[in-house]
Amino acid sequence: MKHPLLQLNAVAALFAAGAAALAQATSIENDTGTSMVVVSATRTGLSGFDLPASVDVIDARASGASQARVNASEALAAVPGLVAQNRQNYAQDLQISSRGFGARAAFGVRGVHLIADGIPASMADGQGQAATFNLDMAERIEVLRGPFSAIYGNHAGGVIQLFSRDGAGPPTLELNASGGSDGARKLDLNAQGKSGGIGYLLDASRFDTDGYRSHSAAQREQSFAKITLAPVDGARLAIIASGLRQHDTQDPLGVSWATLQRDPRAGETDATDPQSPQRTFAERYNTRKSIDHQQIGATWEQRIGADRLRATMYGGNRDVIQYQAFSKAFQTPASHSGGVVDFARQFHGAELNWVHVDTLAGGKLTTSAGIEFARSRDVRQGFENFIGGQVGVKGNLRRDEDDTVSSIDPYLQSEWQAGSWLLSAGLRHSRVRIEVADHFLGNGNDSGSLAYRHTTPVVGIRYQINAHTNLYASAARGFETPTLNELFYSGAGAGFNFRLKPAQSTHLETGIKLRLRDGGSINTALFQVRTRDELATDLASGGRTSYRNAGATLRQGAEMALEAPLAYGLSTRLSLTTLRAVYQEGFGAVRPGSRLPGIPNANLYGELAWKAADERFGAGLEALASGKIYAEDANIEIPAPGYAVLNARINASQSWAGWRFKQYARLNNLLDRQYVGSLIVGDSNKRFYEAAPGRNWLLGASAQYAF
Repeated sequence: MKHPLLQLNAVAALFAAGAAALAQATSIENDTGTSMVVVSATRTGLSGFDLPASVDVIDARASGASQARVNASEALAAVPGLVAQNRQNYAQDLQISSRGFGARAAFGVRGVHLIADGIPASMADGQGQAATFNLDMAERIEVLRGPFSAIYGNHAGGVIQLFSRDGAGPPTLELNASGGSDGARKLDLNAQGKSGGIGYLLDASRFDTDGYRSHSAAQREQSFAKITLAPVDGARLAIIASGLRQHDTQDPLGVSWATLQRDPRAGETDATDPQSPQRTFAERYNTRKSIDHQQIGATWEQRIGADRLRATMYGGNRDVIQYQAFSKAFQTPASHSGGVVDFARQFHGAELNWVHVDTLAGGKLTTSAGIEFARSRDVRQGFENFIGGQVGVKGNLRRDEDDTVSSIDPYLQSEWQAGSWLLSAGLRHSRVRIEVADHFLGNGNDSGSLAYRHTTPVVGIRYQINAHTNLYASAARGFETPTLNELFYSGAGAGFNFRLKPAQSTHLETGIKLRLRDGGSINTALFQVRTRDELATDLASGGRTSYRNAGATLRQGAEMALEAPLAYGLSTRLSLTTLRAVYQEGFGAVRPGSRLPGIPNANLYGELAWKAADERFGAGLEALASGKIYAEDANIEIPAPGYAVLNARINASQSWAGWRFKQYARLNNLLDRQYVGSLIVGDSNKRFYEAAPGRNWLLGASAQYAF
């Protein structure tokens, strides 16, 4: 594999013009780029510039104008401190981490709290699925990092909130179509408008891909509906329903370093296969996952003078069946729960929040008080994945249980503003209860319960030096309970792990935010996180992972985000993160000072974009770079090397009568670099590596008609 750092000169050259322009930026002419109101961090609505926290707002319409809008990683690549990796495996979803939290997730998202339109996309145990985000209808995405994330409670190492747009204006009908490399194709049809005071938004899409890697084909269907209305003066009611359907999504699994070097598209061959030693594990066991997810929720907001009352309720169901890859020998122990996971989940929750505005000591005092409740119940079964000599089929029952997770979190947060000062403080008390009712007693009774509780305080201060410079500092305590999936296994084949403790962390951050002329901005932050009882991989094989509590860890880093308009329709954007994440205490074969796996020590996103004066044409050049990443705790296996890649895009739009047309083209990985896109942390068979695509293309077009 080619060393990526040779490309960093190209990255530096890409932004040389931007740096020169910034050196001359000494005044403010337009601050719209930094004054967008966000609800993250305080829930009360302040500009990102005024918050004593690291928060970024992504214009989802702009970022999605030249993307397929299939993976949230498309929009999140430009956020400092955040790593969003596309595994090229739709059976396991994205790999997202915030300042290192969530990096070791075996599938889905943990350690980062996901929210869509005020409704959690993370379950009560902290496990979330970014695939449930509807990117076609998204208006903006807010990304909160650092101490203020702790006010969202369990698994809030960071917070990602998606906000869909409201139906407005005359009725419109829009069709989007895109296609690209490896058989990627997507159709999206949506309608929106507002009539009689009722806004409506309807969307349906289908995405198909043959997959870049061997045995990685997928099909995803999504639906979305949103109705907004004002039943009484000062009130707003939003009703939102969504669905996700993925059937027989192939799982390519990870591969060894030798296989990756031989062919990055290939799967790992199974030399023990009695039919053919050339077949891969994924092919032999036909590893795959089917998902059916539906949910509905409603939010009522009522203005009462300067105060606001908000109530949210939601519910849904999620059915999953997954076929994993286990060797015959690993299926022998009586304690084994089988290679087929089959569960039906029902979940629901609610939040009540009151915001009160008053005056205190010559300043404005805003207090937010609320309580959140969430509950999920899984009817879960496990089966052997073989019958006789045939594998990859549902066999004998090996696990049968009901798993219930509930959480209740009251919170209180206040902010006081006077002159140049803003002080903010919050407190949240979380209680998480996990109950297991085991109905399969042939391998012992795993019934039992766990109860976790923790109080997370957060404080922050901001001082405005002048109209375009803010200094801030913040601190918090956070915690992460083990997710239900992290509790399922204990060691090699043993049952439910009731011994796991929650990880507890102390967060510190300080930063400076600058407004530049013409809407430009520079945000910088220094941070430190100390964690005890960090969750670490114990054993991981064939899609099943068990965990243990490790010693203390330390994360120290810096972030910088820059946005600046240049001359002649050009603009530049740069995000840079450095992060040192290490074990302070050793355990087992892990020595003090070992790097935490799954976390790069540096990553960069850069962009040079151009837009015509009439906005009918645009183009951009993007650069992404990452440092090397270790695959396991002891740091003895070959790490994923660092990389740097370049992407290019162009777009155009036209209007005629009531029609609006758009087209775009993308060419990703221009230099056709071979690199590891993501890692399966701690895999016991050393099949850690998941290759990213080489040079690939994407074309898209849309037609919208306004009635």
